[in-house]
Amino acid sequence: MTEPAWQQARLIPTSGINGAQEQERRATSALLAVMTAVKEYGRTLTKGLGAHARDIETFIEVEFDLDGKKVIPDGLIRVSRGSRVWTTLVEVKTGRNELQSEQLENYLEVARRNGIQALLTISNQTSVADGVHPAKIDKRKVKHVALHHLAWSEVLSRAVIEKEHRGVADPDQAYILGELIRYLEHPRSGALEFEDMGSSWVPVRNAVADGTLRQNNPEAADVAGRFEALLRFVALQLGTRLGTDVTVVHSRRELTDPGSRISSQVASLVEHGRLQGALRIPNAVGPIDITVDLRARLVVCSVDIDAPKEGRPTTKVNWLVRQLKQTNDRARLECNVMNQRGNGASDLLGRVRENPELLILDPTKTIRSFTVALNSSMGLKSARGQGSFIDGLLAAIDAFYGEVLQSLKAWAAKPPRMREQTDTSELAKDQEVPPALVATALSSQDGPTLEESDSVPTGGAQ
Repeated sequence: MTEPAWQQARLIPTSGINGAQEQERRATSALLAVMTAVKEYGRTLTKGLGAHARDIETFIEVEFDLDGKKVIPDGLIRVSRGSRVWTTLVEVKTGRNELQSEQLENYLEVARRNGIQALLTISNQTSVADGVHPAKIDKRKVKHVALHHLAWSEVLSRAVIEKEHRGVADPDQAYILGELIRYLEHPRSGALEFEDMGSSWVPVRNAVADGTLRQNNPEAADVAGRFEALLRFVALQLGTRLGTDVTVVHSRRELTDPGSRISSQVASLVEHGRLQGALRIPNAVGPIDITVDLRARLVVCSVDIDAPKEGRPTTKVNWLVRQLKQTNDRARLECNVMNQRGNGASDLLGRVRENPELLILDPTKTIRSFTVALNSSMGLKSARGQGSFIDGLLAAIDAFYGEVLQSLKAWAAKPPRMREQTDTSELAKDQEVPPALVATALSSQDGPTLEESDSVPTGGAQ
């Protein structure tokens, strides 16, 4: 029997999806059902929302009354622990559909009146920072109800990490989680990746090149916000591949005031034509610093690594070069010394391999740290695809991690070695030393052997 075009049965099929409403309903039901069935995955998602660790109950299309008007959120999650009950409403958007502020504010009011602790939104919109919701919401509405957001890329990333890296104990549950992953990865599911830098990307890119971009340009703020969202997407993508939580680095001020981050990005665009960010990977020697230079059309990825505390300058340079065996010769190395003013010595890795002294301007100065940087061409297109900015940035970060960061290890001093215990009486016999001059016990001030000292040290016992 031939099997010309048989379609394998799936637990969560993508066939039969007709329109956005059906797409959202199926995505909601599939996700909430799997959260209930696969305990590890359900806990991964609800932990960050403030829920306690207990069995999860999920419901779809729950109906509430709000001042005589029927209100139907897409779903509801409930976690019970004794008399304590934690509940969140769920609102889902798929494809390019965006969350509506008025609708969310109605759900927040429903939650407040019914003693529900939170509202969770899921869409393809990406937050520019933790705690910043992609929709504009009246702050008074979130005084009594917590508002959380997950991008579909984050929902998918956490599923992959849980199944492929952390592991699901029950094989049937692992299969169910795998089916959710397969569904969300399908184009018809409506769970999209970060696909476009927006309509402002090209005008801002051109204005930077022409030197006409100004601080009050609203398009610059739009590009800065999308870049912050892209950094979060890149962190999720890299974390999925590594099986760990990769995070975007923010200062304390930026964590308390996310808007300051956008302002600083706009200022950097106007003054220097650059967008900047950093990603922190657990157990790496340092965060990946990312600089997008729109004037030079380059993406620069770099990392700082502390130099060894011991050894000559050339020894320290060779220590770094030995760790970069798989790195492109075009990588740039910089040497930073104590009390340095201005930039330190810098050269390409290929040349430093042959002559380590190229990084040593003054042998008398102590090397404090090194910087390893890798340049990549910047894509120009706004949307995903060949020659796009998004794909170019993803490729640049993957290349830097694979060629540089995963090979680097921090320097560690060797542990001190124990001194060998020497029997001085035996040495005295061998060397015919008078017994009166032999110490009765080994002192910390004694040398390793009697041969190392021809006379009694000044100030010693006579």
